[in-house]
Amino acid sequence: MVDIQTDVAIIGAGTAGLAAERHARQAGARTLLIDPYFAGTTCATVGCMPSKLLIAAGNAAHTARMADGFGVRLPGPEIDGPAVMKRLQAQRDRFVDATKESIDDLPDGTCLKARAHFTGATSLALEDGRAVQAKSIVIATGASPVIPGPFKPVEDRIITNETLFERADLPKSVGVIGAGPLGLEMAQALARLGVRVEVFDMGETLGGLPKGEVETSLRDALGQEMPLRLGVKPEAQRSSDGVKLSWSGAESGEAAFDHILVAAGRAPNLKGLSLEAAGLELDEHGTPVFDPDTMQCGDAPVFIAGDADHDRPVLHEASAEGTIAGTNAAGFPHVQPMRRKVPLQIMFTDPNMATVGTTEGEEIVCGRADYSDQGRAKAMRVNRGQCEIFADARDGRLTGARLVGPEIEHIAHLLAWSVQDRVTASVLLDRPFYHPTLEEGLKSALQQICAAVSAPKSPERDDGFLPGAS
Repeated sequence: MVDIQTDVAIIGAGTAGLAAERHARQAGARTLLIDPYFAGTTCATVGCMPSKLLIAAGNAAHTARMADGFGVRLPGPEIDGPAVMKRLQAQRDRFVDATKESIDDLPDGTCLKARAHFTGATSLALEDGRAVQAKSIVIATGASPVIPGPFKPVEDRIITNETLFERADLPKSVGVIGAGPLGLEMAQALARLGVRVEVFDMGETLGGLPKGEVETSLRDALGQEMPLRLGVKPEAQRSSDGVKLSWSGAESGEAAFDHILVAAGRAPNLKGLSLEAAGLELDEHGTPVFDPDTMQCGDAPVFIAGDADHDRPVLHEASAEGTIAGTNAAGFPHVQPMRRKVPLQIMFTDPNMATVGTTEGEEIVCGRADYSDQGRAKAMRVNRGQCEIFADARDGRLTGARLVGPEIEHIAHLLAWSVQDRVTASVLLDRPFYHPTLEEGLKSALQQICAAVSAPKSPERDDGFLPGAS
């Protein structure tokens, strides 16, 4: 028996699910958005926004400590942990409320608060016993933090991004498990707020970067603020007043912490969906195999978007994937591939780290920029980092970048736009560079690319030395 009929059913009301519903409805489909909570997006509740609020607080404390280097005498900052968390939660709640208001504005009958699982490729069962029949279905159930098995015995002492921002006060000491973007961002922010922090990871590099000058510059910078223990296997056991971590591998040792902050990745929320009932092909991780240009799972009337597909776990990609999935779900069986954005990922540590586009290939050349000796960066006392820009060896068209440096989040956008528009290094050098700016630091890398590909130089361009430009 079918209790509810719709054109497109979307499971999950996060960023991807909301985008999918919106675009399916705009394409003329009747939509049903199913979620057990409607609590707001991951970004607003436990991700992008609260993490940046904590980072901003840490940076404020760090700026006060660094003032002496400019001849500005300030007393050491006094960190009021409860006040830090109170501001974070108040601002976070405003972002969450804005998201909830957008959900409240959806047409009547669109939202259905329930859990759902597949009973067929186009049918769902709800936890209250009702059945849903749709022409197509979008999976947008998001992801949740992974707690590795060795840390289960001390689970009551574990913090994740889903619990950190609910605390009334800052922890006194934290062992951070995971040297990826989330772990490093939170580790540095907490360290700057006076929390004793150490970072542990079985990998040998930070932030997913390969070994090389860029990664080394990041490690040197962050290593000045907290111990980074890479290439080690940490193990946890309960202590009288917290957790004792011991580690072995590239080095060995042990230390006591009040809490462990686990940032070891996030796994798609697919358990309980009964994917097998939909007849979907699954990969070795149990995730449906899908086409990233259409978001369709095989040839089924099922689409997937956002963190649920474990492909590009960042907000702007979740929004883009939801758009593609919702549009194609509404048009099924007519499914059209859509252009994906150039990959862009930013880590908001200080210095920032970013990766753009494609950095590997046989016919790729590289230009390098050193921000440890860059004029504007030196003036601001933030001269740290190395950058690599990659281009096609045949014509100098930019393909990607690996970047560590001050406020590199902005430069990363400029390069991502340039890669997507297939701009050459020579064309960028013909554009205005104001002096003195951080953007100016890219000129040396672009000039190296032009030399490597023998790009012609416009007669009006001056590639000569400019003090403080590099």
